[in-house]
Amino acid sequence: MIKGIFETHINVSDVERSAAFYERLPGITLLHEDTARKSRFYWVGAPGVSMLGIRENYPTPLVQRQHFAFRVELDDLRSAREELSRLGIPTENFHGEDAAQLMVFPFMPAVSIYFDDPDGHSIEYLAMLDDEPRPDLPIMSWQEWDHLHGRTES
Repeated sequence: MIKGIFETHINVSDVERSAAFYERLPGITLLHEDTARKSRFYWVGAPGVSMLGIRENYPTPLVQRQHFAFRVELDDLRSAREELSRLGIPTENFHGEDAAQLMVFPFMPAVSIYFDDPDGHSIEYLAMLDDEPRPDLPIMSWQEWDHLHGRTES
């Protein structure tokens, strides 16, 4: 019955600062602002498909680090690191290393990059790969994954 995750909400320490961050990301469109509740809601990708909500100091001023992933197309992931860098947002791979060496999760399989928002929430851009899942394999570099599948570059 469940088809996917429609919305994610996170607590932020400063809604204006966080809004400035999220509104720079490609594919994020402001849907609604509730100034009384210090909240903003965004469409993620196409309107009506998925939503992100940010709310200042709710339910408490304590902000705990959260993690969520935005699904992206593989071709977009290839250029995302450069786009995020242009925006002044550092990226890393699964191991916390430079995102120049991206990692593949063979059990899915998928490849991704990570970055943090102003409150330290962990954000992931994740692209599914067309290959068959390999849950028997450990997380490996995209280069190793492609080599395993007879491809020479990622």
